[in-house]
Amino acid sequence: MRQLLLLRHAKSSWDDPALPDHARPLNARGRRAAAVMAAVMRDLELAPEVVLVSSARRTLQTLEALAPLVGSPMVEPMDDLYLASWQRMLEVLRSVPETARSVLLIGHNPGMHDLALALAGPQAMTHCRAPGTRRLAGSYPTAALAEFNLAGPWQALTQGEARLIRFIAPNDLPEMAV
Repeated sequence: MRQLLLLRHAKSSWDDPALPDHARPLNARGRRAAAVMAAVMRDLELAPEVVLVSSARRTLQTLEALAPLVGSPMVEPMDDLYLASWQRMLEVLRSVPETARSVLLIGHNPGMHDLALALAGPQAMTHCRAPGTRRLAGSYPTAALAEFNLAGPWQALTQGEARLIRFIAPNDLPEMAV
């Protein structure tokens, strides 16, 4: 059984309109949400062996907020994941070494949301009892995390072939209500 973790970057800043989109940093709320999600990942003992992350500043800062990750995973920043479509993200996941049991992908919407929906398949969205399924069906907020189990190899990953275990959005956690 393989594990796939999909994390959308935390909330970014729009304070500097002259700054290119790729260079936008996290804002204060985003840094706080990323720290909350780091604690959630530690509490759930989620320990990816491979981290694939968009090369955008906000995704890299989201990854930094997760540190230290258990087991010192292989981290690969990728230009191809910047604003990637779900189909491109799926292609990238299919190239993960088969020895990897757990992968964390940190990216952007709308691709991240579309990928999660595609992997779960339409039946899962209506019949799945995993925590947060209804929330995932509606949106994929910043710093939200989806956990999937996969039965087959990475190279065979396709639509409807993943089982959603849980979907957690920071705003649904009491730590963010403060």
